[in-house]
Amino acid sequence: MAPSPFHPKASRHARSISLPSRSHPLTFQVQEQLHRVRASEATSSSISCNLGGLKDLYDSVTDLLHLPLTQQTLAQERGEKWVNEVLDGSLRSLDVCGTARDVLSQMKDGVTELQSSLRRVRGESGLANEVEAYNMSRRKVTKVISKCLGDLRKVQQQHLFSSLLDKNHNFVAMISVLREVEAISLSVFESLLLFFSGPKARSIGWSMVSKLINKKRVAEVEEEMERCGFEKVDVILGALLGHRTHKDLELRHVEAQKQLERLELSIRDLEDGLECVFRSLIKTRVTLLNILNH
Repeated sequence: MAPSPFHPKASRHARSISLPSRSHPLTFQVQEQLHRVRASEATSSSISCNLGGLKDLYDSVTDLLHLPLTQQTLAQERGEKWVNEVLDGSLRSLDVCGTARDVLSQMKDGVTELQSSLRRVRGESGLANEVEAYNMSRRKVTKVISKCLGDLRKVQQQHLFSSLLDKNHNFVAMISVLREVEAISLSVFESLLLFFSGPKARSIGWSMVSKLINKKRVAEVEEEMERCGFEKVDVILGALLGHRTHKDLELRHVEAQKQLERLELSIRDLEDGLECVFRSLIKTRVTLLNILNH
């Protein structure tokens, strides 16, 4: 079975694209942005940094699509299946990005609700109920993530280059780079979804989630979770429920609040980055549609 184009290895070792040399220097800017995002993914840079690079990449692609040569090249091939697949790919990226936005929103709501509950509740039974409500929200998010990751794995690599040998160079280069942009985008979104499946998923289907991507990617995402506080929050919540003395309870209570606040800030940071990517994705898709509909 051919590897998925959205698998990390596919995006990190993708074929080098040579864009039309007689077009604008923006073509080289797109190449450079692709290289940066691939390098960032390969070196396990932070997800927030990867989102920033992805936003810059789409801004460069949109600028490239506004060039007369680009528009002429794509317009001449409107209706071709490769052009339609690029459009489908842009919609697929938007859908996955939208799912990631929903996941972040649900996670943030769960964290803020638990923060509020911990400020109100002090009794042992009340604390147990609130922590269980938080864990339940995590389980729901994990199911959504697992389905999305499974859908990504069903998309198989298509033999684009062997079928485009009779097309002109400009068209081949443009379609190829747009496909590569989609591949690296979905790889970044995959990392984000894995991040929010979180350590709780180990007891509610983490093995199923981890089978959808390679072990190296799982290890990288777990390192990111450690940095941003997911692991610490779960450990502290467990300690909070397992306290032995009233003094211990108070200390754990304060510590839990601090860690939840840090986690909320991490989520908000990723949410802001993802929102910028989403807007750039929309601009790119609208530009493509305008080129092909005129």
